[in-house]
Amino acid sequence: MGPRTILHVDLDAFFAAVEQRDRPELRGLPVVVGGPGGEYSRGVVSAASYEARRFGIHSAMSLREAYRRCPTAMFLPVDGRRYQEASRAVMAVLRRYTPAVEPISIDEAFLDVSGSAALFGDGRTIATRIKDDIRTEVGLTASVGVATTKLVAKIASDLQKPDGLVVVAPGEEAAFLAPLPISRLWGVGERTAVALGEYSVRTIGDLAALPPDLLVRRFGKVGGSLVDRARGIDPDPVHDGDPAKSVGHEHTFDTDTSDPEVIERTLLAMADGVSGRLRAAGVRAGTVAVKIRDSSFRTITRQRTLTEPTDLTEPIYRTALELARPEVRGIRVRLLGVTASNLGEREQLALFEAAEPRKRRAVEAADVVRRRFGERSITRARLLGTGLPAPFERDPRNPSDRRARGLETEPVDAMEAVDRSDDDVDPDIDDDTLGVTGEGEIPASEA
Repeated sequence: MGPRTILHVDLDAFFAAVEQRDRPELRGLPVVVGGPGGEYSRGVVSAASYEARRFGIHSAMSLREAYRRCPTAMFLPVDGRRYQEASRAVMAVLRRYTPAVEPISIDEAFLDVSGSAALFGDGRTIATRIKDDIRTEVGLTASVGVATTKLVAKIASDLQKPDGLVVVAPGEEAAFLAPLPISRLWGVGERTAVALGEYSVRTIGDLAALPPDLLVRRFGKVGGSLVDRARGIDPDPVHDGDPAKSVGHEHTFDTDTSDPEVIERTLLAMADGVSGRLRAAGVRAGTVAVKIRDSSFRTITRQRTLTEPTDLTEPIYRTALELARPEVRGIRVRLLGVTASNLGEREQLALFEAAEPRKRRAVEAADVVRRRFGERSITRARLLGTGLPAPFERDPRNPSDRRARGLETEPVDAMEAVDRSDDDVDPDIDDDTLGVTGEGEIPASEA
């Protein structure tokens, strides 16, 4: 068999592009998705149109800074439902050309089209057809990279945005990568780039020329793969992704709050959303965690293992509340999060299960209503009129949510690979252990 043909398809400024597609009056204008603009805006930019990017606005920037740079931009809230619908339409297009599709976020995916040439042509031809289909059927533009590896295809897709197409011929991977800045390589974040600077590494080609054993001594086993990547070597196949480790939701308040009722209702809304996603995926969670960020951006996480795995709202909410209550006393809360982890398959319910059969039937009936009429068609009375997203939208990047729909990241900075842990739940933290960090906002952003 000859070289693989891998495509990386990346939708351009996805959230903002969907808004401009659906609202023609926004076309050609700077659009910022993430929330209302203003000098007192909170939260971060989820997406910026290319018109907005000319002002230096980018995802993960604070909305306040985005407003300062372009006060005339159109600031819009995130509309997850419409973005998910557009994403599903795009993924359906991709699956026409090959069953080997690996979504890695809501707006990008890898495809292995090595076996599709007889039907659809070579990699460039398939990439061109996919771009045309997405433009015609979904009303969006995509940039595509074509190469023999996932790594090179992803880097290629980013070089001629928007609406780009870059093809790297077999055997040309190292030459293609060599002149590019080291920051474009997977696994090279700011800390690793600084460390590599000690060896006069500025480009990917500089890194490719280093002896592998030198990097192993400096970075450990992760360093051994850096030279391979710099030379375009990446054997990773296109696959469906790893099983989900957790399901969680976070909510940033418009105004920091110490109101117990607001905090409790928010925890309830998030527990309701998490439990619904667990049921949809057919899994139960054995651990519940809460995340609390105060006005000074101090972040506290606590977690507890349940006596019995669950996919119901009440035990998740009750545990989250017990974990959160001692920590929110005397502080103003900026962000709350609830995460369920330690996921396992849901076994067939026993005839005399401890949970009340009538309660479960009511819960499952509500799930049926939501699937048929939308996530917001039915909710709890306590959440009415609160303005909270109840239940929260599903995350198409999470394997559990993709599984629920019948339908899935890049390597981290090498300097962080050893000590990096899940932001919501650290599997190495003992039950009820307190962790405090000083990190900033973590947005749900897209390029």
